[in-house]
Amino acid sequence: MIPLLHIERDESIEAPEDESFKRWVNATCSMLGADPTAQPELSIRISNTDEMTQLNQRFRNRSGPTNVLSFPADISAEIPCELLGDIVICSPLVWKEAQEQGKPPICHWAHLTVHGVLHLLGYDHETDDAAQNMEALETQILQQFGCSDPYLPVDDIQRADLP
Repeated sequence: MIPLLHIERDESIEAPEDESFKRWVNATCSMLGADPTAQPELSIRISNTDEMTQLNQRFRNRSGPTNVLSFPADISAEIPCELLGDIVICSPLVWKEAQEQGKPPICHWAHLTVHGVLHLLGYDHETDDAAQNMEALETQILQQFGCSDPYLPVDDIQRADLP
């Protein structure tokens, strides 16, 4: 199964290459045992802080930017379509958080992409059990890319990254 991925960004916004996003999305879908003949479709928008602040206010009624938002497709089951939805990632916030949390930026980008895709696939973190399940999946997927558990405290992450 190879998802059809659309990536939209302004050239002035710094973000990983499209191939990185494709690898992270493919790994997430493959980990969940998706139908190998399926071709789900999703979009990733790399945003700036102003755009993300507006989206966060409009759709979550929260002020300020957030690092990632997911918008699952709301399509009738009667329509044959494999559209998963859209993900928006706030580039300046991702770089800032990675630095503040002492994480490799590429791993933070991977985490937020995987997190967004899982939301599009119906996962959430509204209850403790759901959060533990989602976090375990994220950690397992990220390990494929040499990234530490994103939920470990910063000191533990730094120790985990040591050879």
